[in-house]
Amino acid sequence: MPIDEKLRFLPVNIAVLTVSDTRDLATDRSGQTLADRIEAAGHRCAAREIIRDEADLIETQLRRWIADPAIDCIITTGGTGITGRDVTPEAFKRVLEKEIEGFGELFRMLSYQKIGTSTMQSRALGGVADGTYLFALPGSTGACKDAWDDILVWQLDSRHRPCNLVELMPRLREHLHAA
Repeated sequence: MPIDEKLRFLPVNIAVLTVSDTRDLATDRSGQTLADRIEAAGHRCAAREIIRDEADLIETQLRRWIADPAIDCIITTGGTGITGRDVTPEAFKRVLEKEIEGFGELFRMLSYQKIGTSTMQSRALGGVADGTYLFALPGSTGACKDAWDDILVWQLDSRHRPCNLVELMPRLREHLHAA
């Protein structure tokens, strides 16, 4: 991916939320993988939490971070499958103002190259709420690596060309200021 080294890198404050009924900080490999990659890319892991697969709990945490001006982006891992306990997309849809359809489509396209038709079971998605980016990733460490390494590390780099999500950040709340 083309990085324009003449441009200044702008670090993004990213919160990581693991959605799981069984993980804790010691066993949360996916959340740790994301936190490590966020920091290695020069961004800041601004917050990290683990909560149960319950839509109300997920929504509450998302709203808390969306309202926090120190958080620019939220990445969740877990709860994007199709079982009865997988409710992360439902919680996202309660808070999103706009969905970034291309994120889920691109994630599944890239995932197909690695896991074939099993990718259809993922409901990974992205969107925007009150000027904050949100991305819901599957709970597997491999899926988190793929989403970060193949999509997010580039789109969250202010130097990426021809365009990136960081350069849009100042304009994400324009509709809130319209008369």
